Amino acid sequence: MKTQYLGLEHINGPLVYLRTPNEISYNEQVELILKSGEKRIGNVITLNEDITVIQVYEGTDGLNIDGVKTQLNGKALQVKLSKEVLGRVFNGVGEPVDGLGELKTYIERDINGASMNPIARKYPRNYIETGISAIDGLMTLIRGQKLPIFSGSGINHNDLAEQIIRQANIKDDENFAIVFGLMGAEYETAEFFKKSFQENGVLSKVVIFQNLSNDPSIERILTPKVALTCAEYLAFDLDMQVLVILTDMTAYAESLREVSTLKGEIPSRKGYPGYLYSDLASIYERAGMLKDKKGSITQIPILTMPNDDISHPIPDLTGYITEGQIVLGRELYQQGVNPPINILDSLSRLMKDGIGKEYTREDHQSISNQLFASYSKVQDVRALAKVLGESDLSETDKKYMEFGEAFEKRFLSQGKFENRTIEETLDLALEILHILPNEELTNLEH
Repeated sequence: MKTQYLGLEHINGPLVYLRTPNEISYNEQVELILKSGEKRIGNVITLNEDITVIQVYEGTDGLNIDGVKTQLNGKALQVKLSKEVLGRVFNGVGEPVDGLGELKTYIERDINGASMNPIARKYPRNYIETGISAIDGLMTLIRGQKLPIFSGSGINHNDLAEQIIRQANIKDDENFAIVFGLMGAEYETAEFFKKSFQENGVLSKVVIFQNLSNDPSIERILTPKVALTCAEYLAFDLDMQVLVILTDMTAYAESLREVSTLKGEIPSRKGYPGYLYSDLASIYERAGMLKDKKGSITQIPILTMPNDDISHPIPDLTGYITEGQIVLGRELYQQGVNPPINILDSLSRLMKDGIGKEYTREDHQSISNQLFASYSKVQDVRALAKVLGESDLSETDKKYMEFGEAFEKRFLSQGKFENRTIEETLDLALEILHILPNEELTNLEH
């Protein structure tokens, strides 16, 4: 049942304060109705005997304390869903912004979802071939996994995300869909992705939820939850294989900090709320597979590390929750390596269970281990060369220098439209490894 109340007690940024009404519940959906008839949605975030705090997702500009009606809808925030969401563009709260009208559906879902019961989960196995050697060969993405990309300001992580989408073999797979969540993105970024989807013929399999940089920042708190609710519908109601890309999770965390500060909560590290870990986990843990369902949700969150600091709370906590990370290195980026994936800081914790004879190739693990070991030695040799000079290095060390350059220029770096099969990736890795003397290849069978 819907109930209306007239007037507000106070307005503070995106938060409004209401004298606590009867029969109101935490997280309840609220509509604020202005005198002009405009409606803005929000939800209850603090509830006590005297005052109720509501966060307004479209912002509070133009709100008047006396002239606003507050309508309690008696349920949590929900989003409308149907199979017709594919090929559509929505704003950060799930409202269509592509000019194609409202969805004709009776299905509505609570955006807060529910955590997957660990016992009901199915262990991820099948790998997803991205066509990118550094990922497929060294940090293999498994269907149902959550594998974030850690980037730095100005590094081309959007190009990497676009390449993964374009090369993930979805164009001819009717059972594959992409849910794309943009938070705090520039208009040009949103248009870049839309144009790419159109040119590659996959737009009809993509759902876009976009919160742009000029949209209310508070709306960013909703965007990943709305996107994941849509992904759960496609995966577990329609049995689709869904790839969810969320960018930028740093913008999401900044909005979370903004609201926490306005609420007067005691801050934790770098001003972020103490519940940042559990809040991020409520998003990341919505990826996976269920034993009694055919569909899956694979999640690639993208975040920019402030000052390239991997120990910053956002990447630090993300790394604890997710099953690995892909880290983009500024030094490689400045050298023109594309994609600039720093393999020594990257890993996929599920890789070992989705590769090998059954899925990729029997020698995949040994090649991967050898590449990591050899490239790690390259860093030591380069540090030594800065002290002694390259001319004073041993012959073996000079071979490591040669291997390091070939590995970065030929294996890590590949053209934006170069789509390598797993066979091509592993064969190229072996070719480059054999620059080194056989006695250095301790992980390979000669």
